[in-house]
Amino acid sequence: MTRDLFRPLLPLVLSLNAGYVDTAGFLALQGLFTAHVTGNFVTLGASLVLGTSGAVAKLLALPVFCLVVILARLLSTALIRRQLPALKIILGVKFAFLVIGAALAIHFGPFTNGDAIPAVVTGMVLVAAMAIQNAAHRIHLASAPPSTLMTGTTTQIMIDLADMLQGPKPETGTPGARLARMSTNIVAFALGCASAALLYARFGVWCFVLPPALACVSLFLRMTTEAESRKT
Repeated sequence: MTRDLFRPLLPLVLSLNAGYVDTAGFLALQGLFTAHVTGNFVTLGASLVLGTSGAVAKLLALPVFCLVVILARLLSTALIRRQLPALKIILGVKFAFLVIGAALAIHFGPFTNGDAIPAVVTGMVLVAAMAIQNAAHRIHLASAPPSTLMTGTTTQIMIDLADMLQGPKPETGTPGARLARMSTNIVAFALGCASAALLYARFGVWCFVLPPALACVSLFLRMTTEAESRKT
């Protein structure tokens, strides 16, 4: 019963945290996207044209993201081979990176120069945390909607809405359940974005305290469902 209650909450907490970290990073680190790393190509172009800071971090974000995803995949495979709780351990690693990112942000921030070493290091730590989350989601929660990039999810929602207007197709049935699940994830992501903006405006870099707390919640949810699985 507990497992059935908590299982759908984990992707929602991950989406909430991703929206929060992405927005907080964008505001605090001179326009750096920590979760939606390909968006940094756009902001990099803007930085180069307008002469604003942060170009170095935006250049590094994608290769750092890719490297961490590869390492997360290798770690997950090794843990599974040893019959260890791979997702729980990977979420724990993400928590550690978010704690380090928060400590760096609070200690060195606010960041007026996005190209300064403290800002770049803080940004890459947060990018690594979101890369771990992306990898963990793809590897271990593949059936759940994405927790970071919402463009594909929004597209699928619009397709499902169009299909519902036409009536269910015999081969696919109604897309209502998938639509509800994806819509909830987008709402969670948007809530994370809005919360980060409000808390950054009020508390500045201290807003980075919340992501590790949310990571703790996601880790608790995973541990709870794992414990329930062992009982059944």
